[in-house]
Amino acid sequence: MATLILILKILGALGVFLYGMKVMSEGIQRTAGDRMRRIMSTMTRNRVAGVGTGILTTGLIQSSSATTVMVVSFVNAGLLTLVESIGVIMGANLGTTLTAWIIATVGKFSLSKVALPIIGVGLPLFFVGKNRLKSFGETLIGFGLLFYGLHLLKDSVPDVQSMLTSTDIAVQAQAESIQNFVSSISGKGYLSILLFLVVGIILTLVVQSSSAAMAITVTLAIQGWIGFEESAAIVLGENIGTTVTAWLASVGTSTNAKRAARAHFLFNVIGVLWVLILFFPFLGMVGALGDMLPEGFRTEKHDSDVGFKLAIFHSLFNFLNILALIWFVPQIANIVTKWVKSTEESEAPRLRFLTGGMVDIGELNIPEAEKATLQLGEVTREMFNGYLNILQNSETDLGAEVNRLKKLEDDADVMTHDITEYLVKTSAAELSGENARSVSRMLRIVSELEEVSDAIYRLVQITQKKYSKNRSFNDEGFASIMEFSGKIVELIDLYMDTLANGASEEKLRLAEEIENTTDKMRKQFNKRAMRRMSAEPDSVKVEMIAIDMNNQFELIANYGLNVVQTAFYIEHEGEVPEKYDS
Repeated sequence: MATLILILKILGALGVFLYGMKVMSEGIQRTAGDRMRRIMSTMTRNRVAGVGTGILTTGLIQSSSATTVMVVSFVNAGLLTLVESIGVIMGANLGTTLTAWIIATVGKFSLSKVALPIIGVGLPLFFVGKNRLKSFGETLIGFGLLFYGLHLLKDSVPDVQSMLTSTDIAVQAQAESIQNFVSSISGKGYLSILLFLVVGIILTLVVQSSSAAMAITVTLAIQGWIGFEESAAIVLGENIGTTVTAWLASVGTSTNAKRAARAHFLFNVIGVLWVLILFFPFLGMVGALGDMLPEGFRTEKHDSDVGFKLAIFHSLFNFLNILALIWFVPQIANIVTKWVKSTEESEAPRLRFLTGGMVDIGELNIPEAEKATLQLGEVTREMFNGYLNILQNSETDLGAEVNRLKKLEDDADVMTHDITEYLVKTSAAELSGENARSVSRMLRIVSELEEVSDAIYRLVQITQKKYSKNRSFNDEGFASIMEFSGKIVELIDLYMDTLANGASEEKLRLAEEIENTTDKMRKQFNKRAMRRMSAEPDSVKVEMIAIDMNNQFELIANYGLNVVQTAFYIEHEGEVPEKYDS
């Protein structure tokens, strides 16, 4: 019974720690707002910037699993290349080492004394504050819970020395039996190291969090249950075990997403292998660095500074692994490309909502949706350029081009479905007010872009019908169509610039101007077509085609204006007219 109660106490302490980490992570995401988006936008620069992004993102949200799952999701959607993703994954490994330093610090200082006051400061902010102030309060509550959970974990795991000196014979026997078990699998050289490495893998798989596994390992080491060598080997195992989350998230995704998950596994395994070869010299170097720590870094109950030595080991191992392998990112990409062969000659990237495990990364999903929306806009621009190509080359057989545009229209439908589903699932998370509005507005933008793609394909069908019936515009009619097309190209370029670089009042006014002009052009050109029909009765059918085209142009202009307006209102919520959302 005593053993069962001990296990439940440890699990309860882990629960408080993990819940605190979750609350703190989500609070930081909401507090950081646009700054987190800017961090994510640095991903595609180069491998060094990718490493920095991985370190910073994981350090903030305190979950390498969440970061790597997010990276797999980006690769799956075609928003991040395989090579770019590897740099971010490398950085995530180093970012997660912050957990070990936090736990080692808790082993030294009695942060439980300030944990509850921190929660006390955060609680009023959470209930009374608004927007970022409320999110900051949530961050403080999570921070306090995290440290309180670590305090409980430390208190739940009994100190070996106190157990051995206990007057209770049963307690002494329990301590001796555990010590005997650890001793029985220790001291066997590399065999013992491999056994404890396997323990680390299993531990991470069971608790599904490398942070929680690290908390248990450091606590056991501080309390004297395992030595530095054993705990270091367990940490190596945890580095392999944490790759499983991304591997599972890649199931059912694109080939490149699977490759990104395998790259995470390969990077960690290579790191563990070279550390195993140099294990004892490496520990000697870490021990020497640990001995340089001042006496103040010793723990309260022990002369050992094993907690800080483990933190040094974890950080140094991951840092040196990045230094060693960052030069071989293309080679790692080649290996995983051969490992995971493409099932199709060309796979269209799909946007899928991948869960980040325990930590909700709703705020960090938004940049992915924004980039996917920009891709959808690019499809509409490509479709309209394809339509103009068909319109201006009446003497050429463009059947293949028509089929390509039909495929693009189908792709636009699929992308609209994917982005909409993704945004709905993202909105299920507790987002900041600002980002919740962004999700709502993006849903409308995606809907408008899908309408644009439909209207453009109707133009293609109208033009195809014109050619099949061997009907030609006169010079005035063709000039009108090309003039109208020019305005549509101008508006498409404008909404693409708005989606890529942000909205402004100037862009909004220009979009309204273009839409007003197209409205006048539709009326004017349709009247001219009616006059030509009256003057030349034989031209009725060809002029009806011109009127159909003009009407589709005006529809596209309306949808394009809606895109620019919606993008503007994302950034200028206070200027949204009451009638807009209705």
